[in-house]
Amino acid sequence: MSVSAFSTSHHSSIVTTLRAAGCVFAEDEAELILSTARTPSEAAAMVERRAAGLPLEHVLGWAEFRGLRMVVDPGVFVPRRRTEFLVDRAAELVDRAAEPAGRAAVVVDLCCGSGALGAALAAGLAEVELYAADIDPAAVRCARRNVAHAGGEVYEGDLYAPLPDALRGRVDILLANVPYVPSEEVGLLPAEARVHEARVALDGGADGLDVLRRVTEEAPAWLAPGGHLLFETSEGQVPAAVDAVERAGLAARVVSDEEGYATVVIGTWPGAGAGGL
Repeated sequence: MSVSAFSTSHHSSIVTTLRAAGCVFAEDEAELILSTARTPSEAAAMVERRAAGLPLEHVLGWAEFRGLRMVVDPGVFVPRRRTEFLVDRAAELVDRAAEPAGRAAVVVDLCCGSGALGAALAAGLAEVELYAADIDPAAVRCARRNVAHAGGEVYEGDLYAPLPDALRGRVDILLANVPYVPSEEVGLLPAEARVHEARVALDGGADGLDVLRRVTEEAPAWLAPGGHLLFETSEGQVPAAVDAVERAGLAARVVSDEEGYATVVIGTWPGAGAGGL
């Protein structure tokens, strides 16, 4: 039986199976599974994995992010749609200064996970030097597939440690999708995240800001004059997050998207003459 024939004859039963498993958007998920599967047996296996609780993106092997399909391997942090707001703000900052700068933007994606943020930003730029890093080997392998089209480099290690020293003082856009869930609240996350994503991608320490503080402390050594650090946080963490940014010597501002439940802090490094992007 062809996939198309399987789709027609089994669509309703797939929807029923997914609904019974608690999938709120069973109709949409059925369509995505059937459009992704290459054979009827593969489609059936995907439905079984989804009904067992595997995140849809891990079942499909990809996630849509900023209009692009990003590879997402099992166990790798799934890029959230709300985080598109962060990338949109980064794109605005590059666009605002790209023409007078007359050079490629230097972008670093820390705690990159699948590499979706850096890859999505790079996709909209004419010229870019893209670098990414993550401490999780599975994430690094996944990210390399997503940033390949931009000629990006992905490094394995703790935050800035694996990045080339030549990047110091040159980074125009530093995307840091750091984990910011307080340790005691990780157990309250939905099972899709708690069970199927690496804890290192979720757990931000006692107050959720341990990793962020380490990122902000070292950011001035890596940012170009006028460069920007962007990260997502919860609304309740904003005062402490802004304090961390300002203690590092960066000028902080907060932007929010109420509809998308996204809060982003932007830290700008004045540097010498503030002549970056």
